[in-house]
Amino acid sequence: MSASKGAAREVIAIDGPAASGKSTVSRRVAKGLGYLYVDSGALYRGVTCAALAHGIPGTDTEGVLRCMAEREFAWEVADGAVTFTIDGVRPCAELRTEAVNQNVSPVAAACAVRVQVVEWLRGMLCFGSLVMEGRDIGTKVFPDTPYKFYLDANPEERARRRHGESQEPVSVAEVSASLQRRDTIDRRRAVDPLKVAPDAEVIDSTGMSIDDVVQHILNAIATRRAEST
Repeated sequence: MSASKGAAREVIAIDGPAASGKSTVSRRVAKGLGYLYVDSGALYRGVTCAALAHGIPGTDTEGVLRCMAEREFAWEVADGAVTFTIDGVRPCAELRTEAVNQNVSPVAAACAVRVQVVEWLRGMLCFGSLVMEGRDIGTKVFPDTPYKFYLDANPEERARRRHGESQEPVSVAEVSASLQRRDTIDRRRAVDPLKVAPDAEVIDSTGMSIDDVVQHILNAIATRRAEST
């Protein structure tokens, strides 16, 4: 299902709240299409991680912006994804620490931070067609793409998934509370809040296997392509 050589580059936007299954599903959809995967949230986490490493809390927006300006963010394609390095180092496990979890919301809510990250994300289209997951891909970053999906799951399922990903000794209840706080901030922030794009297909993945969700999205893309020809 990959785009033919010379075809216009496409973006598949997959939005949704934290721990809704976006990352795994998006990676597999990208592989199925032959497109590149982009985790937009990782960029906000990378900015947060860099700030914390220099003693700057997520609530210090001016400090975060100064840190962004002083660090060298660079992009590269690796393992089917557009990834990034900060001062020549690719962050990995440190992006998922509890400290980053607790600080990334105010970073992602800052208008000036979002303006810069959105510019970075749009620039990634230079690498090829993308499957990009996040919270405002279909509403802000690439609002004109005809391929928009909003992936969700019930709170209990999301907490269980995120707890399984955690690198630190936290309880499911603590993870659930953290997700609820994140949801509230994401939905209430003044700039680019988390919401369903008017033309997005909403998929409740509760009780669905990853394979089922991926196949559903691939089928939906194929159907939309057929209808547009």
